[in-house]
Amino acid sequence: MELKVWVDGVQRIVCGVTEVTTCQEVVIALAQAIGRTGRYTLIEKWRDTERHLAPHENPIISLNKWGQYASDVQLILRRTGPSLSERPTSDSVARIPERTLYRQSLPPLANVLVYKIGRD
Repeated sequence: MELKVWVDGVQRIVCGVTEVTTCQEVVIALAQAIGRTGRYTLIEKWRDTERHLAPHENPIISLNKWGQYASDVQLILRRTGPSLSERPTSDSVARIPERTLYRQSLPPLANVLVYKIGRD
C-alpha cells in the first residue's frame, strides 16, 4: 500500500506500507530518503486540527479510523529538533544525557519500504 506524506511542502509516497508498519518506520524511511538527520514526528492533520502520532502507532490503521474523511487527512513529516551530532556543545555546561523511548533496531519490514520521491 502507498502512504502519502507531506515533507517540506512536497507530497512524497512511501510504498510497501502495511497495517503493521509503524510511524517510527515511516519517519526513519522518509528521513533517510531525504538525506537528513534530526528528530522527526509524523503528524495527522485534518482541517485545523493536528495530532502527533506516537512512534508505535500504525498510520494505516489511524487513517482507516477516519472512515469517509480519510482522504481529507494529511500526514506531515515535521522536524522537531536536531540530531545529537548537530547540537552545540559547550565546555562550561554539562550535557544531560538524551532520553529516548525507542532505541532498537528496525524490524526487517523497514528494509522493504520503497520510496517515490517527487510530486504526484
